[in-house]
Amino acid sequence: MLKNGFVRSIRVDRPDLNNNTADVQRLEACLKVELDTGRVRIPLTVMKRLPSDLRNWNFKAKAVLFKDCHSWFLLDLLDPDTPSSVLGIAIDIGTTRIAMALVDLETGQVLGETGFDNPQAAIGPDVLARIHHSNQPGGLKQLQDLVIQGVNREIGRLCRNHGRSTGDVYAVSGAGNTAMTHLFAGIEAFQMIKEPYIPCMNILDTVAAVELGLNINVRGQVFLFPNIGAYFGGDLISGILYSDLDQRERPAVMVDVGTNAEIVVGSREWLIACAGAAGPALEGGMSKMGMTARPGVIDRVTVDPVSNRLAVHTIGEKPPIGICGSGMIDLAAALFLSGRMDIRGKFSTEGCGSQLYEENGDMLFRLVDAEQSGTGEPICLSQVDLNSLTSSKAAMYTILEVIVTQTAGLAFGDLDRFYVAGTFGSFIDPVSAISIGMLPDIPVDTFRVLGNSSLGGAILFLSDPQVFDRILNIRRSITYMELNVNQDFMNMFSGAKFYPHTDRSRFPSLLKTT
Repeated sequence: MLKNGFVRSIRVDRPDLNNNTADVQRLEACLKVELDTGRVRIPLTVMKRLPSDLRNWNFKAKAVLFKDCHSWFLLDLLDPDTPSSVLGIAIDIGTTRIAMALVDLETGQVLGETGFDNPQAAIGPDVLARIHHSNQPGGLKQLQDLVIQGVNREIGRLCRNHGRSTGDVYAVSGAGNTAMTHLFAGIEAFQMIKEPYIPCMNILDTVAAVELGLNINVRGQVFLFPNIGAYFGGDLISGILYSDLDQRERPAVMVDVGTNAEIVVGSREWLIACAGAAGPALEGGMSKMGMTARPGVIDRVTVDPVSNRLAVHTIGEKPPIGICGSGMIDLAAALFLSGRMDIRGKFSTEGCGSQLYEENGDMLFRLVDAEQSGTGEPICLSQVDLNSLTSSKAAMYTILEVIVTQTAGLAFGDLDRFYVAGTFGSFIDPVSAISIGMLPDIPVDTFRVLGNSSLGGAILFLSDPQVFDRILNIRRSITYMELNVNQDFMNMFSGAKFYPHTDRSRFPSLLKTT
């Protein structure tokens, strides 16, 4: 049993002629001591059977608890000898993909994980399309129903796979961007995309699961990570929590690349955050051959130092069907370092040779021949795709430069850690990203891969209720910077659109190789 978890083993004082305090008040006093708090709410549902339960259980019990912004409250009181443990569900409410974990609330152990494509994509592939749809009659409910039904299906599957019941699930923690959090909760989101871009809520207090339509225990509760504004959501706050960025003595950076590139720099003393459009070309949103990571997708591209030939690696060692963000960065680095692409990000006719050809007015680089691909067609990178990647890498570097060097007043070398989050971060090779001028030229051992930090923070919340206050403190301590009002951004962005940069001195490690 976790010492400070949401589930506690308690012993209530026995009544006698010298202690005739009512059962509820004695339970309340016990919980106040256990939780070191001045207030605990006990629901009527527990009160109704409390006298017989306490006596049948010899005044011992398993207390299932939860928190909101104001106090602790009791969800249920269970037989202390109940063989099955109390469960929780952590959710990363992603725009493209939803990830979930089944957590034992008594031990903190993750019992299983799953993921599925966000079913709201059937309505619109991006946040903007979904928010517009939500403003149509019945649109908001349709979008909420799609995501809740998908989550309910996976909750049931996770529980069945581990021989458990959905009735054992009492707590849900979810983290997503501001728009996805609104749509998950069925809250109007249309004002977020209209000037001055105001969300309906930034902090949604703990809500009953039945109100959201979640099929868990009828007394179950849901905590959704708070957001800061329309462009900085709970998924980033969850990532900060998971990375311990808010606890570090020396400054560090966390980057999460998805629909946008979201960046936080700081330490336990201060946090500065911003977001910018640097993600689509890296997550398959703009490239014809780009796609999210799955079997058959190219995740690595290398250059043979002797033959100068390119080699690809696919997830699951399957025949290649496309390329994901990390593979795209590797490919760009390989093209640049092998002389197949010039410093402007344009294909070199001489360097590419017969792999470069023209089709419908666009230049295409054939990475994989039709005979070797899993689609029966060649896998190619077009100049249009490459231009998009160039803009994305330039935006990423410029955002980092603005927030780290201009706003925080740090040199990149001052960073103690550089955390890369998300699915994208799980595969990225920092050397390749540095080679194309996407990430700063700092020692490779500075970089740390976090994986799905949004899900990681949601899991941490279920295993340690004490982080509840820390989450709210993270939200209060962040200074959010709006990039579109930064006058220098576009000038800096133009310089970063070259490979690796117009100022080659920023990338000393490349001076020896290019």
